Amino acid sequence: MTQGSPNHRRNGRIGVRSSAAQIGVVALVASISVCAAPAFSQQKYVTRYEFSAGYTFLDSPHLGLFENGFNLQAAVRPRTWYAVGFDYTNTRGDTALTAGLLPIALRQNLAALLAQLAAQGLVPPNFVLAVPTHSFTQTFALGPVLTFRHFQQVTFSVRPSIGAVRETATPRPHDPVTAAVVQFVVPSGKKTDWRAFYGLGGGVDFMLNRRFAIRLQSDVVYDHLFRDILKDGRWTVRFSAGPAFFFGPNIVR
Repeated sequence: MTQGSPNHRRNGRIGVRSSAAQIGVVALVASISVCAAPAFSQQKYVTRYEFSAGYTFLDSPHLGLFENGFNLQAAVRPRTWYAVGFDYTNTRGDTALTAGLLPIALRQNLAALLAQLAAQGLVPPNFVLAVPTHSFTQTFALGPVLTFRHFQQVTFSVRPSIGAVRETATPRPHDPVTAAVVQFVVPSGKKTDWRAFYGLGGGVDFMLNRRFAIRLQSDVVYDHLFRDILKDGRWTVRFSAGPAFFFGPNIVR
C-alpha cells in the first residue's frame, strides 16, 4: 500500500496492457485476413499428432494485471477436421489491488481499520489503499479443436476454452501500514485458489512444411478467483505465439 492515489499510474499501466491485448487480437485477425490468399487446394498431408510451445501473455484489465510466460499444447487428431488436446499455461505478473476491488463487507472492515490508524496518527485521513501483489497463474484445459484446411499453407482453428485456473497471489507490502493491512486480509501472507474458466479461442498455423508451422493463437475467457476478497469476476485475454510440430502418419484418406 502506498500513500496518495495510485489511479493515475494504475490507469496508465492498464492502458498499456489493454493495448498489448488488443494488439495480440488484432495481429491474429490480421494474419487470418492476409492469409486468405494462398493456394486454394486443400491439404493433402495431415499428421496424427502435434505439439506446440511458445511465449504467451495473460491480460486481465479489470485488475490491471498483465502476466508473461509460456504455453504448451499437445493433441491427437482422429480426423483431419478435429483434434483432442491438452493445453497448459504458466505466467507471472504484478499489479496493485485497491479497496474498490473488494467486497462491500471487507471494504467496510478495512475502512474501519484505516480510520483507527488515522485516529492514532499512523496514516493520513485521505489514505488510499493500494497493495502491490505478485501473481503466479497456471491454466489447464482439455477438449476439442476444430480445424479448417482449405488452404495448403495456412490452417485455421477454433475451440471452446474450458478448463481450470490456479492462481497464487502474494502481497508485497512496502511499509508497516501496508503489512498491517495484509495481515488483516491475508494472515497467511499469500492466497491460492482454483476455479473453472470458460470462453472461446482460435488460431492460425503458417505451414512452413508438413512437419513444422508458426502458430498464433488468442483466447478470451472468464473466471472469478478469490471470491472472498474480490467482488467481481474478470475477463482475461490470452495471446500465444510459437512453433508447432507435427508427427505421426498421414491421416488424409
